[in-house]
Amino acid sequence: MDVQLNDIALFVEVASRRSFSQAAEALDIPAATLSRRVTELERRVGVPLLTRSTRRIGLTEAGALYFERCRNIVEAARNAHEQLHDMAVQPKGRLRVSMSGSLGQLFLPLAIREFTQLYPEIDCDFHIGMSAVDPIDNPFDVMLRFGQQPDSSLISRQVALMTHHLYAAPSYLALHGTPRIPADLSHHECLRLTTADMASFWMLHSGERMERVPVYGRLSANSIGVLGRLGGRGMGIVPLPMVEGVGMKHIISESGLVRVLPDWHLTPVPLFALLPSRTLPAKTRAFLDFIKPRFQSPA
Repeated sequence: MDVQLNDIALFVEVASRRSFSQAAEALDIPAATLSRRVTELERRVGVPLLTRSTRRIGLTEAGALYFERCRNIVEAARNAHEQLHDMAVQPKGRLRVSMSGSLGQLFLPLAIREFTQLYPEIDCDFHIGMSAVDPIDNPFDVMLRFGQQPDSSLISRQVALMTHHLYAAPSYLALHGTPRIPADLSHHECLRLTTADMASFWMLHSGERMERVPVYGRLSANSIGVLGRLGGRGMGIVPLPMVEGVGMKHIISESGLVRVLPDWHLTPVPLFALLPSRTLPAKTRAFLDFIKPRFQSPA
């Protein structure tokens, strides 16, 4: 028996109002169309559901039983639809976010409190790590990743371009000297991000100029926060992102780091949001709208 829920909902509306014309007005469809759909429903279920006369609409015994059973189903479906609509329009519900440890250290402590205050009906669940995530077995609403990502079923949206400047502690510079040109970096301890594609060299930019500089160093880490603190201890020259609204400025200020080669910066690194669908619920849109200006590099 091929019965559509929409046809059941039409029958419930007619049965509730005992009138095709009133039900048609409420549903905003022609009365003739409504009558035809209900008649087709009766044909499919195999029994009359309504008694019709020129003056009134009534329910048969089968129709009364069908109405009592179906109106709860229709109401439950309507409530489910309204709840989904509310979730699509109002930022609410559980938001699952995957991000690297570096982003977690820089972003969460300072920014997430403001986000939870702005959106009290969103419950945040953060997964910190860079391991590959199966979008089917372990689905997330948003995955934040640096650099171009391999092709997958996920939708990729660029959130920001993060510009990295070079910093060092005054104690390091006093001991090893201050680099004057990019080539000088080859003679310094350079603290490198092990997850970067260019861990063995840095591409530096200054206006239209660009230099590819081999870099060396005994220390590397897959966390920007850790590298920043190592730099603050005088362990070497470190590239750090300059972004609005996250914790990097705090680390730089706290560690007493100073800018090295102030006219140069590394190639900006894109930050991407990986999404399961192009159609975003309100909670996801709210999160992306919140983080985007906070990851912009200052002019």
